[in-house]
Amino acid sequence: MKWITKIFFGSLLLLCCVTVPAYFLWKRPQLQNQQVQNFLKMPGRIITNNATGTKLKKEIAAVKSFAEGKRYNSGICFMIDMGIESGRARFFVYNLQKDSIELSGLVAHGQGSSRAEIEFSNEPGSYCTSLGKYRIGRAYMGKFGLAYKLSGLDSTNSKALERFVVLHSHSCVPDAEVAPAGICQSQGCPTVSPEFLKKLAKYIDASEKPMLLNIYR
Repeated sequence: MKWITKIFFGSLLLLCCVTVPAYFLWKRPQLQNQQVQNFLKMPGRIITNNATGTKLKKEIAAVKSFAEGKRYNSGICFMIDMGIESGRARFFVYNLQKDSIELSGLVAHGQGSSRAEIEFSNEPGSYCTSLGKYRIGRAYMGKFGLAYKLSGLDSTNSKALERFVVLHSHSCVPDAEVAPAGICQSQGCPTVSPEFLKKLAKYIDASEKPMLLNIYR
């Protein structure tokens, strides 16, 4: 019986030595990714030591350079990182003066993608998201209620007005993250939840100068 007991506990110890390190090697990237997302959603904070934060800072620098000397709001802009999965917060209200994120929320991308990953296009009828900087225009009541016209400022989104790409809301977009599940898709418009659009509207309506929206990946 003693040798059976020794074999049993020896096997158990070996199993623990193998499975415990393997678990943490598998779980660590997931935990790090969740920490990144949680940090991005914290008001007044921005990360600088990971790919997502580094990419955001690079895009912010480009927006600041573009807005400098022009008649755009130099205090607040909207940033959408299409490199983040749709079930996670990837629409950021960014304070250019404080270099910090004030709000974040979910946003849908265009349904024109024929593959699992997002495809981007500026062509009418593509139903794809267009990358680039947008000027947020006047508000109006459209098919989905309150909406804001968007004018493309780059060659990659120059047909935004022609394509009727606007900032609007839809009830299919949830208020909270649902990852690893994804959310609904749009016909190319940056579509947010009704509650999140109310928050965005306060920034847009209070701005004396046109605001910029930048979609990147």
